[in-house]
Amino acid sequence: MLTALPFGVIAGLVSGALVGFTLGLAGGGGSVLAVPLLVYFVGTPNPHVAIGSSAAAVAVNALMSLANHQRAKTIKWRCASVFALFGIAGALAGSTLGKIINGEKLLALFAMLMVIVAYLMLRRRGQSGFAGVRLNRENFPRLATAGLTAGALSGFFGIGGGFLIVPGLMFASDMPILNAIGSSLVAVAAFAVTTAANYAYSSLVDWELAGTLVLGGAFGGLIGAAVARRLSKLRGALSAVFATVIFAVALYVLWRSGGALGLVDHAANSA
Repeated sequence: MLTALPFGVIAGLVSGALVGFTLGLAGGGGSVLAVPLLVYFVGTPNPHVAIGSSAAAVAVNALMSLANHQRAKTIKWRCASVFALFGIAGALAGSTLGKIINGEKLLALFAMLMVIVAYLMLRRRGQSGFAGVRLNRENFPRLATAGLTAGALSGFFGIGGGFLIVPGLMFASDMPILNAIGSSLVAVAAFAVTTAANYAYSSLVDWELAGTLVLGGAFGGLIGAAVARRLSKLRGALSAVFATVIFAVALYVLWRSGGALGLVDHAANSA
């Protein structure tokens, strides 16, 4: 049990702080960091338990960061709500399928998509967006489609999906990145709750471990949100930081997943 391993508690708190900081800073990437941290740093033996536990923690941490962004009035609630509501249906279907698929193989492929998303974000880093964006007949279909797609991928891979949600909101509604980051947390929380509930139904959530992530994430989220507000004053800086986080996580996931897949193939060939 985690209570018998002090290092596990400390590692969980540190992991949670990193997840919370990423959520507060970039509105995403948190659960992509959480799963590798739980498996390789904390030592959670079952990747699916790591996914379910991280989803539960990311849901709470996203709500905490959401409160910070709400105080700063950076959330476009109507656009975010449409995105999240359609995404919940996708997250439910995706998480149901994801429970029966090897997570490391899927993350290796998904890391390639993360690189593409980061590249697109860097190309748009000089674009400011329209701060007065509102939900309308033109952006509603785009928000609904983007939300459904991001939700399905989020649930399928057991991640919060913020690194997809932020550019999805920007591309669908042309809102500035700071508004997209704050608004993305509505969807991150909704998707994470859906995924965590689905995994909990299959007894794949370690609630004690999730609690340590939440405690660490509360501290990290406050720092991340403060840094995000400061960086938003610099042209393109926040987009660059966001893209850098995605690139770094993608490379790490590719490295770990590639190594794991190589060991599996080697074992199969030796048998």
